[in-house]
Amino acid sequence: MADTDTYDLIVIGSGPGGYVAAIRAAQLGMRVACVEKDNTLGGTCLNVGCIPSKALLDSSHHFREVRHSLGRHGIKIDANSVQLDLPAMMARKDNVVGANTRGIATLFKKNKVDHVVGLGRIASPTSVEVSGKDGTKRMLGTKRVLIATGSAPIALKTIPFDGTRIISSDQAIALPEVPKRLVVIGAGAIGLELGSVWNRLGSEVLVLEFMDRIVPLMDREMTTALHRSLEKQGMKFRLKTGAQSAKVEGNRVKLDWAAADGSEKGTEECDRVLVAIGRRPFTEGLGAKELGVQFDPRGFITVDPHYETSVPGVFAIGDVIGGAMLAHKAEEEGVAAVEIMAGHAGHVNYLAVPNIVYTHPELASVGMTEEEAREKVGEIKVGKFPFTANGRARAMDDVEGSVKVIGDAKTDRLLGVHILGARASDMIAEAAVMIEMAASVEDLARSVHAHPTLPEAVKEAALAADNRPIHI
Repeated sequence: MADTDTYDLIVIGSGPGGYVAAIRAAQLGMRVACVEKDNTLGGTCLNVGCIPSKALLDSSHHFREVRHSLGRHGIKIDANSVQLDLPAMMARKDNVVGANTRGIATLFKKNKVDHVVGLGRIASPTSVEVSGKDGTKRMLGTKRVLIATGSAPIALKTIPFDGTRIISSDQAIALPEVPKRLVVIGAGAIGLELGSVWNRLGSEVLVLEFMDRIVPLMDREMTTALHRSLEKQGMKFRLKTGAQSAKVEGNRVKLDWAAADGSEKGTEECDRVLVAIGRRPFTEGLGAKELGVQFDPRGFITVDPHYETSVPGVFAIGDVIGGAMLAHKAEEEGVAAVEIMAGHAGHVNYLAVPNIVYTHPELASVGMTEEEAREKVGEIKVGKFPFTANGRARAMDDVEGSVKVIGDAKTDRLLGVHILGARASDMIAEAAVMIEMAASVEDLARSVHAHPTLPEAVKEAALAADNRPIHI
């Protein structure tokens, strides 16, 4: 590839937003290059985020089931003889990651997307400089640039990462041994999921959260139920508590904490501290600020409704523009952005973007929470249905949780669906489609659901919103 190569679009970053945008742009007839600083494609999500964490969540769930649940199915196993092979579990996780990243490389070849390895810096709206790890530089010409560089873990100023004892999610998916005691700072999805992994494998896990509840942006009633469930599994929580400082002494960490109102202070000693307080936009070395791209006070790139930045011809999507930091949100933005570039009517309905916590039970939501609906709509109706009354859940021996359906009491418009239970991450898809199509609660209630299936609980919750459930 010559230095004078010119593209219709250069995408910087190969995470879900970037690689999906690159493929869709190529499908629309553009000549596309995707610049990625790492050797493997897929960004945070495929390499150290979504995919490896879910692989470990599934593996650790199987381990816990073998030790605690299979007896009820008539499968007799001596729980004391069940052994954990952590290296094998990690090897499986790495194989899953490798298969996914190789899959993207195959898709790039299929769609004729050029994969350029190196750190991309926007030199001008029509050129990107790529710096290789060997120090070489090359300049690529382009008609447009799409920034899709994602995000990085946020560190606490008083508790900086050392990568060994004070770690981010990047290291938490690759620990060489099960910590005897793990303190997690932050009760969002990342903290709860990785805390669950190590709790299932035998670690004593304590979660510190500054807010008064876990997963603060999701429906309060459902997160309260998830909190109770995780406590039953052995995880411990200290809410309205902030981590103050940490000191590493050999193989141990002493963590000082204080109640949010200053009423109580204490110290926790543990093997490792996982800081999971959120993520920040990753724009280091990008050259965007030097080019004149505008950022908001929190460091996110500002874009217009077409995902174009303040510099014409330079676009941005995904975590770097704020909003929900979700892989599927970035994917949809990437598709919308390049479709708009091609003259099509791309769009993203942000109300229909699902949010999921992959613990067990899983918590999945789409649309408004009950609190939001009452504030924004006023008069609403709420239907609930427990999995204890669902035949498939009983057959699975997995009856924990429930479904909540929220509708506008005046118009019957479906406003939100929240599911706490097994396979909630799969079940939420039909609710997302319903909200995308501006369906009513009645539409959901009248839709035929196969029997016996878990999604029947969604139908029943919709029926319950009008006080006519069948099975409770």
